[in-house]
Amino acid sequence: MRRHRGRKRSGEEVNPTIEHNFKYHPPVGNAADKHAAVRAKAKELALLIDESLPPAAGREKAAAITKCEEAMMWACAGIARHSE
Repeated sequence: MRRHRGRKRSGEEVNPTIEHNFKYHPPVGNAADKHAAVRAKAKELALLIDESLPPAAGREKAAAITKCEEAMMWACAGIARHSE
């Protein structure tokens, strides 16, 4: 079993990346503005996809919109986890 350096819990070492990624990251500086900008642009793209693809493209449209949501979430996670 591979061990990671970090805080110990119940005698086990904890992966510091997991500790960092799963904790709350309050907005710092202009992070809230960055979150809002990312969400607005992701929504703009999702609306364009929704308006541009016909109903027959249901599966493709849903997948494309889901990927917009995923991109938005990952971008916001990056802002939250690495804002200074």
